[in-house]
Order: sequence, then C-alpha cells, then structure tokens
Amino acid sequence: MLATLTQNASPPSHSTKATHILVILPKLGKSPDKFPDKPDFPGRDVLEALLARRKMKPDEISDAPVSANLKSGALCAWIMPDLDKSRFEQQTCVRKAVQLLLEENPAEIGLAVYGDAGQKRVFAELALYAAWVNGALLPSRKTGKNKPGRKALTAIMLHGHKQADGFALLRAKAEGNLLTRELTMLPPNELTPEAYRKRVKKLAASEGWKHQEFDLKALRKMGAGAFVAVAQGSDPQDAAIVHLQRRVKGAKKTVALVGKGICFDTGGNNLKPARYMHGMHEDMNGSAVALGILLAATRAALPVNIDCWLAIAQNHIGPRAYKQNDVITALNGTTIEIMHTDAEGRMVLADTLTLAVKQKPDVMMDFATLTGSMHVALGSRYSGIFSNRDDLAQQALAAGKSSGERIWAFPLDADYETDLESKIADIKQCTLDGEADHILAARFLSRFTSDMPWLHMDLSASSSKGGLGAVGSDVTGFGVAWGVEMLQGMS
Repeated sequence: MLATLTQNASPPSHSTKATHILVILPKLGKSPDKFPDKPDFPGRDVLEALLARRKMKPDEISDAPVSANLKSGALCAWIMPDLDKSRFEQQTCVRKAVQLLLEENPAEIGLAVYGDAGQKRVFAELALYAAWVNGALLPSRKTGKNKPGRKALTAIMLHGHKQADGFALLRAKAEGNLLTRELTMLPPNELTPEAYRKRVKKLAASEGWKHQEFDLKALRKMGAGAFVAVAQGSDPQDAAIVHLQRRVKGAKKTVALVGKGICFDTGGNNLKPARYMHGMHEDMNGSAVALGILLAATRAALPVNIDCWLAIAQNHIGPRAYKQNDVITALNGTTIEIMHTDAEGRMVLADTLTLAVKQKPDVMMDFATLTGSMHVALGSRYSGIFSNRDDLAQQALAAGKSSGERIWAFPLDADYETDLESKIADIKQCTLDGEADHILAARFLSRFTSDMPWLHMDLSASSSKGGLGAVGSDVTGFGVAWGVEMLQGMS
C-alpha cells in the first residue's frame, strides 16, 4: 500500500505539526552565497546556522542533502535539486533526502516545494515518487528480536503545489514498481510457479484483465518444445505461459509485453556454482517488470491495448531435465541445438514470443535478466536494449532519459549470428565461449519475432547495491517507469 496524499497549494506555516519535513528549494543562481529574503521556509534559521558551522555555501546542498532537528523537535531535510542535471541525478539526490527522514520510520512526512510553477511541479514529482517507492514495506521474514523496526509510510502532506488528478500517473508508476520489487524479493519456496500463477490470476480478476494459461500439457500438445525442454526438469511440473489481456475502447495501438519468469535457476545439468546460484530466485524479474508495467498502465488508464505474456517456470536438475546436445523443436518449427542448459531464458522466451506474435501486436517488448555478459558490459547502473527498428530504439533511449531509468543500445547485426550456426539444427542456443553472449541471445530471440517491431531489454540493472535513481532498495524494479514512458509515447 502506498501512502495517502494530501495537497495544499500554499507553503507550510512554521507552526506545521509535521514531525518529518522535506524542504525542496530552487538553486540560487547568481547569488549562491545566501538565501534571498523571500520566500521564507521551514527551518531556515537552523539551516543557515548549520551551513555556517560546516563552512558550506547554500548551493552546495544541490549535491547532497542536509538535515537537522528544528526547535519544535521535528526532523527537517533540505535539498536543492539541479534541474540542469539528468533526471536520474535529480532522482538520486531527492531520494537521499527522503531517506534521511525515512530512517526514523515516520508514519507521515511533509513535503514543501518552492520556486516558480514549473520548478514546483518537478520538485513535487521527484519527492512524491521517492517517498512512495521508498516508504512502502517490502517483503521480510525476520522474526522476534531480528524483526526490523521499519514501518510503512502512511501519509504524505504536500505543500506548495497541487495537481487536480492527485498525481495519478506518478502513483501508478510507483504501484507498478512496488509490485515488481515485491515479487522479485519473495523467496523461491514461496513464489513457486504454481503460487505465482495463482497470484497473477487473482490480480487479473481484481484489475479486470482477461486471463489465460497454457500449462505444460497444453504446451506439449501445441509443440512448444523450447519452453517444455526447460520446464520438464522440475517437480512438480507447474510451469505455464500466462497471457493477460487489457483492452481499452478507442485505443489505437496494441503492445505485447513479454517477461522471463524463471522462479529459480539452478543452471540445470550445467549446474551453477553456489556463488552464482545464490540470488537466482530473482531470475523471474523480467516477468515482474512486464506485470508491473501492465498494472501501472491500468491504474493510470493509459489508452493502449496490452497483451502481457509471462513465461513462468523453473530450471532444475533431474532425470527429465534437458541436456547438452539435445535438439529441440520450438513452437514456430525452428530446431535448436542445446549447448548449455543455463541458457534457459532464451528458450522459454522463444516460444512465448511466438505466441505473442500470433496476436499481431503493433509493438513487442520483452524483459529478462538474460545474460551475465550484459552485466559485465554495463554493470548494474544501466540496462541494455536491442531492437530491430531504429526508431523504436531511439524512442527507448529518450524514454530512459526522461524516466531516469537509463538504458544503452547494443548492435543486432546479422553477421553475429554466424556464431550460432549449427551442423545438426537450424540454430545453436548459444556458444560455449561466452563472447558477446548478450548480443547472441538477442539474435537468437529475433528468430521468433517474425520481424515485427520488437525491443528486448536485458535487465542488468534489476538489482543494484544501495539502490538506483529514485529507488533505495537493492532490488530496483527497473523498467517499470521506463515502460510506462514508452506506452505513453505509443498511445
């Protein structure tokens, strides 16, 4: 649950009863050495004394927030976001200011924004989003003395700016991000494919989405050999491809969202070492991102039709598990030589993309924690994209800048695919040397798109130690805000 919002277009009085206050000020411009006489703001005298003691100029708090106790006993933090910097940098500095307040587990916080109308709007959006995504509780199974004292933020009081719709789009993005992080953080014994499917079905009923499942029996009958190969090694065999459909009257475009939902990845017969298997309950993050985007689009009432496809399975070892040198026939008839059982994500996505293509969407976007080589290439601060349309890639890059979820485009040239040539099948699943595997994986997936406008996101930024941008948890929910930005451009 996100905190409720109360708005007041007027600035707060010094007698405000808020115990935790964030003051957001515009940069001082030509006179960075002192604050102007007007406007007055909460804790001005305390802030000036604090800066004097630290021998800091007021403009220096544009890089790092400061906080202090007011005479009333309230904790106040002050920040001056630099609107000439990127949205990511703005989000980061405001999030750090919000965290100074959230460390004390307040039930309510007050936000006070200053500047001209445009500045107030941007400051309010930055502060509200940071408060919403960081103020909600995330899954924890600690008990007794180990139980964290963290409490959910329940109310936000915004002063200085008012928006008629109550920041509905911003709230929807935060709700989508929170759903993605909640699902990704759940332990694998709780979020099994069966449990995941039940949760998705319940969510579909509450949100008004049409719900359809293709279980293993149905997928075998259909000839979806790539998905079945991965899923058949698990017991119970509770994997499925889940299709969620949202239709909007008058919508001009239909977008397919496809997500990799491997609830746990052992690596299969090519078993991962412990160091790399730890954390593999997060390998379903791509499906959680697709689901989070769908939820945000629904809550924000975006005028676009959406087909959401979730490839939900596990990659386990066992007597039925697929193995190296197997030749698998995918749903679209492509034969695949298995080179490494830990390259399971591209297998489940292959048949899921084929199903998505049959609905003839205007655009397809898939999300997956797909390759380690993307993490090597970018680290955890960016995610990488591939597209078979230059205009779609450019739109994606622009959405990365405006959303604060940064992406980088990689090549998809056909000559890379020579490395995937097989002597016994239509294509190899991957190579064993690992060179440019993120590119080879994208080339492999492109075989199953029927050359429809398509974009693939390899989520190297799904987890970033210490948080990323507006989000303070290691699990970031990266891709939801970006996805909503993309859908807005397509509506």
